[in-house]
Amino acid sequence: MSDPWLTIIGITEDGPDGLPDASLRALASAHIVFGGPRHLALAGVGTRGRAWPVPFDMAPLLSLRGMPVAALVSGDPFWCGAGGSLAAALSPGEWRALPAPGVLTLAAARLGWRLEDTVTLGLHAAPLSRLRPHLSRGCRIIATLRDGDAPAALAGWLAAQGAGAARLTMLERLGGPSERVRQTRADAFAMDCAAPVAVAIDGADLPRGFGLATVPGRADALFTDDGQITKSPVRALTLAALAPRAGQLLWDIGGGSGAIAVEWALAGGRAVTIEPRADRIARIRANLDRFGVTHRVTAIHGAAPDAMADLPDPDAVFIGGGASQVLMKTLWHRLPPGARLVANAVTLETEALLASWHADHGGRLIRIDIAEVAPLGRMRGWTPARPVTQWSVTCASPE
Repeated sequence: MSDPWLTIIGITEDGPDGLPDASLRALASAHIVFGGPRHLALAGVGTRGRAWPVPFDMAPLLSLRGMPVAALVSGDPFWCGAGGSLAAALSPGEWRALPAPGVLTLAAARLGWRLEDTVTLGLHAAPLSRLRPHLSRGCRIIATLRDGDAPAALAGWLAAQGAGAARLTMLERLGGPSERVRQTRADAFAMDCAAPVAVAIDGADLPRGFGLATVPGRADALFTDDGQITKSPVRALTLAALAPRAGQLLWDIGGGSGAIAVEWALAGGRAVTIEPRADRIARIRANLDRFGVTHRVTAIHGAAPDAMADLPDPDAVFIGGGASQVLMKTLWHRLPPGARLVANAVTLETEALLASWHADHGGRLIRIDIAEVAPLGRMRGWTPARPVTQWSVTCASPE
């Protein structure tokens, strides 16, 4: 379409005064204008205005396809805004976007922070735990929040995580006549706030060593488990063999605590973890929330290979428990060329299975022996862990 019927218009708190001529023309020519009640009031569109349904639903807008329509969104439509959802439901020629400075841009401008060095998050529709991977000494985070009550909830959550010393800057109604910028520590928060609101988190005063490490093999004590967990050193070696890349999909078969899937997600990937025990599924989900990766990992209660039937093809597979000849054959014929398969064994029977597959298909077979110092009478001695045999291979074309 040479003339898009939908115009996505970014608007800030100063309303039409802050809109460029192109946005004003599009707004004036629209027969219907969709937006939140606040945006519709700011734009002064009168009877042409249609408030978005709650919960959000694009069906009323899509029903007007072909009619001149405008959609008002906050600032930059494609930076923690509604632009991505709208564009995904339309063909490229059906829409155009006219962005304005977004809340995150305005916040950085008030603070003097470089956006390329700042973590930006949309927490208006996401759990606060999404912050967990980014909280560390020296961090700088700007996040949008849901409403005026959310800053107090955020401050309490930070204090509960041990980050009470974080400096918070509350940024309310940026870009408009009611703009307000105030600062406090998380553990001293006592403010009434008004939406729309964003918060800047400065971790300069957090204690040394605070926050998650950025490499796999994070401490076992950080996970909830019943003993069924790939231990930290073996987990680090396993993730190295799996070689995660941003956006790639892992099948974690025999999830246990979900630690492998969590570490994969923290590296930027997506994962499906399959676990036959319902109690462990509950632990896995608790760990996903604890590490802020619920949006990246899906936990499935079931057993492989049946639970794999309808899954999208993976980029990598980890077998942490329950390896069998049937499972290995199913995987070998299912996996696409280039997918990585890593299996760990602690029993002689599974070790023999992996040795056989290594003999037939190559790859790398290693034995991991780890011992840790522990008290031995009045002295100390080495306490060995169960040795782990690990087979890793990159799949070729199915046989």
